[in-house]
Amino acid sequence: MRTDQEILGLILQIAKKLQVDAVALSGSRTNPKVQTDEFQDYDLVYVVDDIDNLTSDLSWLDQFGKRIIEQHNILGNRRLYLMLFEDGNRIDLTLCPKDYINEWVDSEAGFTVLEDKKGIFETYSPSPQRYWTAPASATDFDKSCNEFWWVSTYVVKGICRNQLIYATDHLYGICQQELLKILAWQVASDREAVDIGKNYKYLFNYLTAEKEKEFSNLLDFSSLDKITQSLFATMQLFHQEAQSLAQKMDFKYEKEVAEKMMRYAEENLLNH
Repeated sequence: MRTDQEILGLILQIAKKLQVDAVALSGSRTNPKVQTDEFQDYDLVYVVDDIDNLTSDLSWLDQFGKRIIEQHNILGNRRLYLMLFEDGNRIDLTLCPKDYINEWVDSEAGFTVLEDKKGIFETYSPSPQRYWTAPASATDFDKSCNEFWWVSTYVVKGICRNQLIYATDHLYGICQQELLKILAWQVASDREAVDIGKNYKYLFNYLTAEKEKEFSNLLDFSSLDKITQSLFATMQLFHQEAQSLAQKMDFKYEKEVAEKMMRYAEENLLNH
């Protein structure tokens, strides 16, 4: 695997050949809190004057190395090239017209400028608090609780209909995301604001190992029986954490509604 110095040197070398206006790096490689490993991407932007010229013939991408797989995407006025190389390195390269640099800046939590002789980035600053969570408002809390208990009925329906994918999608994609939100608000309530990272990846740095294990145990969706067990456990944990947060923040928690929803799930699933 090529080293950081080799990859960064190559990035700047290719940028010079292409006459790129500016180069910046974003993502985990710019965050000192992140533990480095061989799976970190190089999230890279080339700020360019003529994007059409570069995208009309992409043979210049070969200069980065031999690719195992790649993906090309259009993001507004930008072009994104995701590349996994044979040596294990991965580069996520964005081509961004300089007139739309704000689009890229607004999409990133932070960045480090590698090359900018024209001072294009001088008027822009990173937004390191993009993934920070502030304490919840009473309205935020009420909406989260309502969403959790409402969507739990879809999970019940999916299980009763033997629809494993449907049930899993609603359980993990919505209900457990609301649970993670409640846990993040628990942390934020003690610290005013906290960096939980994209997809809650730093959340459990602030919680006990027991709490992380408790949540991890919810993630077995291998069968309808396992999904049913996960739903019951998710409901119990959400109920517990929501009550705790409500007490701490002096929020109103619809405990009676929660208990009725848990009974609804039990009546439908235990007798199914």
